[in-house]
Amino acid sequence: MSSLYTRSKEFTRNRKSQSDSPPASPSPTAKTLRHERLSRLESGGSNPTTSDSYGDRASARARREAREARLATLTSRVEEDSNRDYKKLYESALTENQKLKTKLQEAQLELADIKAKLEKMAQQKQEKTSDRSSMLEMEKRERRALERKMSEMEEEMKVLTELKSDNQRLKDENGALIRVISKLSK
Repeated sequence: MSSLYTRSKEFTRNRKSQSDSPPASPSPTAKTLRHERLSRLESGGSNPTTSDSYGDRASARARREAREARLATLTSRVEEDSNRDYKKLYESALTENQKLKTKLQEAQLELADIKAKLEKMAQQKQEKTSDRSSMLEMEKRERRALERKMSEMEEEMKVLTELKSDNQRLKDENGALIRVISKLSK
């Protein structure tokens, strides 16, 4: 009895000291012990056989390990989330989007300028070809007119040479007649 009595004194003493101190988070071993007690209570209050208790313990251990794994992933996710500063990521994405939009607008303006220049060049080329074709037609007409004039002049030159030869012949005849008349008149 004395051993029980000393225990109860220590228990009350421990309780008073615990109530005076602020509540602290339970240690991992206390958590596991609490989970084991809860799992025993959930399994039922009857006297299980040794194989059943071993299976219960294994399933409780498996559940505890799964719970710990979930907690570990949650804490790692929380750490990852705290490492990521979503506002900074959003702002950097926004600035990058703005830069890309300005580059796109500049490229579109440049494309429009190039299209306008191409259209102007195409119009100038078309005008030049139409001018060239009209110039070629005019040159052809002028050439034909010149060829006609040349052929007419050649014919006139032939006529002129004939006339000159006829004129010379007539002069010679006239000279001969004058000589004959002068001899006869003497």
